[in-house]
Amino acid sequence: MKQEETTRKCIVSGKILEKDKLLRFSVLPDGELIPDFKKRFSGRGVYVENSKAVLDKAVTANVFAKVLKRKIKPAADLVTMTENLLRHNALAAISLSKKAGCLVCGLDKVLDAIKKDKVAFVLEAKNAGNDGHQRIMLVSKDMDVFQLFETEELDQALNKENIVHVAFLKSEMAEMVKREFRKFADFSAA
Repeated sequence: MKQEETTRKCIVSGKILEKDKLLRFSVLPDGELIPDFKKRFSGRGVYVENSKAVLDKAVTANVFAKVLKRKIKPAADLVTMTENLLRHNALAAISLSKKAGCLVCGLDKVLDAIKKDKVAFVLEAKNAGNDGHQRIMLVSKDMDVFQLFETEELDQALNKENIVHVAFLKSEMAEMVKREFRKFADFSAA
């Protein structure tokens, strides 16, 4: 049985990185370049470091065409499209986690779950009040606390109202959600 490689080379920087630190793109038969994070399209995939700045450089310098040695048509808004797809994947992971019963919402429930050592990490709305943020930070110690979305986005993902604090309970589901959050956070940070 062939063991799958876990690293790939970024076509822009030349760095050899773990796959979870890279974004995969595929070229359709008509030459259109599309994000293919889940390796759903056949053909050769190319990898770019998970960074908005690096992807922008790949598009503006026409690196995809140079590496693949063929005419490539990256969408004019490929960087924005990629960011929106990463955002969508992270929000979908929240919704899936809710359906699986692997999260709790609300400041008091989140604080209680943290105190009982049930929490893998916390998601806090970007527009959270300072008081709630300070209370979370006081008890979370070295736990990851993500601030990726506005309250309205969390409300929609969870089909609830006024969601500011969400704790993801320790589980395999939480690890999957955390990977999606990291991917989106790393891309947006640059």
